[in-house]
This record gives sequence, C-alpha cells and structure tokens, in this order.
Amino acid sequence: MSTEGGSRAVVAALASNLGIAVTKFVAFAFTGSSSLLAEAVHSVADTGNQGLLLLGGRRARKERDRAHPFGYGPERYFYAFVVSLVLFSIGGLFAILEGVTKIVHPHHLQDAGIAVGVLGIAIVLESLSFRTARVESQKLKGDQSWVNFVRRTKNPELPVVLLEDSAALVGLVFALVGVLLTVLTHNARWDGAGTLAIGLVLVTVAIILSVETKSLLIGESAGADVERRIVEALLGGSEVERVIHLRTLHLAPDDLLVAAKIAIARDDTGAEVAAGIDAAERRVRAAIPIARVIYLEPDLDRGPRDRSEPIESAGDPNQPVDTEDPPSTLVEAGGDPSAQ
Repeated sequence: MSTEGGSRAVVAALASNLGIAVTKFVAFAFTGSSSLLAEAVHSVADTGNQGLLLLGGRRARKERDRAHPFGYGPERYFYAFVVSLVLFSIGGLFAILEGVTKIVHPHHLQDAGIAVGVLGIAIVLESLSFRTARVESQKLKGDQSWVNFVRRTKNPELPVVLLEDSAALVGLVFALVGVLLTVLTHNARWDGAGTLAIGLVLVTVAIILSVETKSLLIGESAGADVERRIVEALLGGSEVERVIHLRTLHLAPDDLLVAAKIAIARDDTGAEVAAGIDAAERRVRAAIPIARVIYLEPDLDRGPRDRSEPIESAGDPNQPVDTEDPPSTLVEAGGDPSAQ
C-alpha cells in the first residue's frame, strides 16, 4: 500500500508541476516578473525531483544479486536525498540569488494581470497535487501528528511530495503578494522580495528533507511498536525463554531485517533448537509481514531477567543499546528469504 500510494502521489505531483512550469515560463516571458521566474524554476526542479523519485522506486525493485545480497531497497532513500539537494540548489539558491538581484536592480513589471491569473491557476493545481499526497499519506499516518509522520515514516516519497507541495503553495502565495504589492506601490522591489521569500522557504524545506532522508539512508530501526510485536511473536512459543537483544533495520519501507539473540532451554537438542527457530520465524513473519530477512542466534540464558521483562529496544531513538559485540555467527531463520 505504501509503495502504490507513494507512486500515485508522485505521478500526480509530476503532472501538476510539469503543466505549471510551462505556464509560469510563458507568463514570465510576458510579464518579466522575477517571482514568476523563480516559481517556474522551482516547478522545473520539482518535476525533475518527481522523476528522480520514480526512478528510485523502479531501481529499488531490482532483484538482489551477489554484490547486493539484501537487494536495492535503499535506492528509494538515496534518490529522496538527491531530491533534497536539487531542491536546495536549483530551487532555493536560484530564487534567493534572483530575489537579491531584483531588489538591487528592480525591473518594471508588465501585464500584471497575466501574472496574477497564472499564479491563481498554479495555486489550484498545486492544491490538487497536495490533496492527493495528503490522502495517500493519511493511510499511513494514523493518529500521529503530521510532524511525527514526516519524521518517523519509512516511506521517503510521501514526505518529499508533501513538503514540496507545501513549499510550492507557500511560495505561490509569496509570489502573488509580491506581484500585487508591486502593482499597488509601483515599486518592483516587492517582486524581488517575494522571490527572496520563496528561496528561503525552499532552502528551509530542503534542509528538513535532507536531514530526514539522511537518517533513512544510513539505516533506521523499526518503530517501537513494531519491535514490541516482534518480541511478543518470538516469546509466543515455549521454545524461546527470553529475547536477550534485538536489532532491526529497514532495508526499504517494506523490507525489514530482524536480528535477535534468543535464550533457549539448556537441555534442548540440536533438532529441537532448529525446529524452535523455524517456529519463531513463522510467528515473526505472521506478526510483521515486511520482516523478510530474519537472523536468530540461540544462546543460553545467563541473565537474571524473566520472560516478562522488556528488552532494550532500538525503537526508541533516545534509548541507548547495549555495547555487547554483535554475534560472530547467526543462524538464519527459514533459510533463503527470497524463497518465502
């Protein structure tokens, strides 16, 4: 659902921005408005960004190979990070430079009616694109706030489109205000001020996107609720006495790696250990379908805690994890994940 919803929002944004970019460039040719030029370049950057997101989604579907045994899922995170750089450089910095130039060297605005009309149409089209992104995001957002959704979601496309469309709408309002003030005051510097404001908004959004996508790119754990369900699934059978520690890593929004050290009974035979690991793996996959790669290491319980006591969880970003060296040998539950 997350992949399809993200693609739908990206395609809607691409179509909208492509039409808006052409319209803005035509309007700029008639009016000479720097705000329209900045918005046109912004729309071109957004169109290219949506193309990058679609490319990342396509490349992420490549089958895993020897060089990339866990697949190409992180391609989606990489291209989302590239989008933030494009938005910062082509969109934000260009608008700031253009705004400063027009404030220092103001240019008379011609045919202001065309500029106002085009900006009004652009606001309508951007609102439709934003609505699509919001509807698709709502399916994943749940009860959390929009700020937490942008910070916590593992789907990179939806936050990118949401923030881009939000920035576009705010930028269009700044452009419209700049044009109207220029007409009312006969001072073209207001047009440059609107352009400068657009640039500052785009740079701010680009920085937010780069921070969030960088976190996904270097590797984020599953959320605390998902890790709790994994622990419950592992402890759902008598063959696992305790989860000593748990590590999770999102290889992609819908591809989760789970590694855990589990305590087993001292008198279990090798066959019983193997059967217990297979059973634990099936329970985890049933509870968390995106857990496609699972590694379980059986060990003897040397700790004082019992089954009911919670383990350290990587789901809470503010909670430290233990410093025990990772196990040198892990038993992969269920064999080849591609065979599932």
